[in-house]
Amino acid sequence: MRDFFFSLTFFIVWFITQLCISTSTKNSATPPPLLLALPLKTQQIPSGSFPRSPNKLHFRHNVSLTVSLTVGSPPQNVTMVIDTGSELSWLNCNKTEKFPLTFDPTRSSSYSPVQCSSPTCTNRTQDFTIPASCDSRNLCHATLSYADFSSSEGNLAADTFHIGSSEIPGLVFGCMGSSFSSNSEEDSKNTGLMGMNLGSLSFVSQMAFPKFSYCISGSDFSGLLLLGDSSNFSWISPLNYTPLVKISTPLPYFDRVAYTVQLIGIKVSGKLLQIPKSVFEPDHTGAGQTMVDSGTQFTFLLGPAYTALREAFLKETTGVLRVLEDSNFVFQGAMDLCFRVPLGNPKLPRLPTVSLVFEGAEMVVSGKSILYRVPGEVRENDSVHCFTFGNSDLLGMEAYLIGHHHQQNMWMEFDLHKSRIGLAQTQCDMAFQRLSLGA
Repeated sequence: MRDFFFSLTFFIVWFITQLCISTSTKNSATPPPLLLALPLKTQQIPSGSFPRSPNKLHFRHNVSLTVSLTVGSPPQNVTMVIDTGSELSWLNCNKTEKFPLTFDPTRSSSYSPVQCSSPTCTNRTQDFTIPASCDSRNLCHATLSYADFSSSEGNLAADTFHIGSSEIPGLVFGCMGSSFSSNSEEDSKNTGLMGMNLGSLSFVSQMAFPKFSYCISGSDFSGLLLLGDSSNFSWISPLNYTPLVKISTPLPYFDRVAYTVQLIGIKVSGKLLQIPKSVFEPDHTGAGQTMVDSGTQFTFLLGPAYTALREAFLKETTGVLRVLEDSNFVFQGAMDLCFRVPLGNPKLPRLPTVSLVFEGAEMVVSGKSILYRVPGEVRENDSVHCFTFGNSDLLGMEAYLIGHHHQQNMWMEFDLHKSRIGLAQTQCDMAFQRLSLGA
């Protein structure tokens, strides 16, 4: 699931690895180990410091999460939005006024279209929302759609992706001929999207990463993404793990390749709200799953849970915050609890914490992460700040979605081998400093 309302932007500053990877190539069934490196800033991790050295990316986030690399032979520069809620990576291959940044397959000698009769097309696209089909040239055709009503359409292909001085041959992606965006101003700055979910054609699945982690600073929006195992970093607080929820039977409203966890409760100021656990459990159609998605900025809850949280937060902030009385203003179509804060106030008042309780782990949201100042919204001498939890029902979305805004200063580990997600409170700006020093 991709969200272009507001997500986050990765600017790569450094990337280092000694990671042995198995990927499918067109010429060899057993490729040699690859050394991946981005040339911007490289720092070698001391040998033996941990079993499999992770790839490290420094980033900043603003509107969309992007990574810059090159694709094809000779290499072409591309910028891709990274999305843990999507499977197929894709590039715009048709230059238009709205999408000026493109990849030109005719200029790449290593570009290879995927035939619709190939196992890649017939077997590895089964988790696509819209089944892959054959076009008039018998090429594998894909149509992708997203929760913000954006869409992209084109053919599957394989080509060489270059990360630093290393090459990743035979990576499958979509070469898209047409796209529609609900935020064309932002999307025009990128060439495509890099899918990072559990689907067989996602970037992490094709590269066979055992784990990946990220940490987003709550102060200056810097951050760190690790591709690989970070378990031997002794300075990271012990992680609390929550298992990924798997349902083998196809259900109409359950995304089987999303990072799904089980939300079991919500606390306000440490007090558990009286919400029946059944409210958090997927029903017989799969509606009601809880997904962790870095491609979405805020967190969205289904109606009953949202209403209970909204009422509790209002009760806790009576006399502390002034509610915006404007029924016509709903931020991002789903966030209907907003407040007026005097422009002269340098800081927000002390706010209650909100905790999302999962099976085995807890995510505590506090301080300025509770409210978000809406850019450009001023009422008389007041700025407008909205509660950073929204109502999924207002978006017509049958799911709980945990966005990256509430993952700030939280070490988030996606353990693909053990099918779990680990969480730990961490000062992410300090984490970057430690890693940049080789700690």
